[in-house]
Amino acid sequence: PVENIYLDNKTPHPSPMQLSSLVSKIVSEVVRRESGSILIFLPGVREIKNVESRLLETLKDNNIIIAPLYGDMSKQAQDAAIRPTKEGKRKIVLATNIAETSLTIEGITVVIDSGLQRVSTFNSGSGMNRLHTIAISQDSATQRSGRAGRLSPGKCYRIWHEHRQLPRHSAPEILTSDLTPMILELANWGVDEVDELQWLDLPAASAVKHARDLLNELGALQGAVITEHGKAMLALGTHPRLSHMIIKASGLGLGDSAALIAALLSEKDIF
Repeated sequence: PVENIYLDNKTPHPSPMQLSSLVSKIVSEVVRRESGSILIFLPGVREIKNVESRLLETLKDNNIIIAPLYGDMSKQAQDAAIRPTKEGKRKIVLATNIAETSLTIEGITVVIDSGLQRVSTFNSGSGMNRLHTIAISQDSATQRSGRAGRLSPGKCYRIWHEHRQLPRHSAPEILTSDLTPMILELANWGVDEVDELQWLDLPAASAVKHARDLLNELGALQGAVITEHGKAMLALGTHPRLSHMIIKASGLGLGDSAALIAALLSEKDIF
């Protein structure tokens, strides 16, 4: 069993700028009141680093290990966050929703849930996907609180008011993302219309049209049929906009610069 403890009604819901401060304050109180290790769900790496920095300043206890856990970490660092602690030691794991699934971190008896996640959503203005911070669904909230009760009874501190309404389910990614790479892949398979295939969630017609118009503009498609240029773009494995840029730049002797630009645009912030 897991006891869910909500934000006090007298405490206002934190803004994004206040989240790290409030989480750190709750951790300081929980460390004194509860035993066992703590798993904290935060929306992204920025918040993880902020909370980690605050806890290193405020928690002067050599028996407490602070361990970040997110997808871009090395396997060794992720293993260190998951590995059981030695006797007499406690662990505070700062995680994105990478820890929301069937992952078991031994010794966790307390979860602190920010109630937020970062998702990729298609931005029609830029023509690329963009990360947004949104509230989690009821499904995710249940899954997260369950991490506190994997091996023993636990508690979940939810950083939102009990009366707050969460969406029942998370939106399927196919309904919110840029479909351009997928439409190019389907054209390579010889699929003219997306409804020829069976989907759990049929892609929106407007998103399909947007993707197909772009691919025709880039010369990757003629109508719904893939061109040789489109096949060359597909072979690079980057977003079609970036593939087109690299191929065209290579013809001008600027392939190295284009590849560097593509890496900077598609990977994490180099700073």
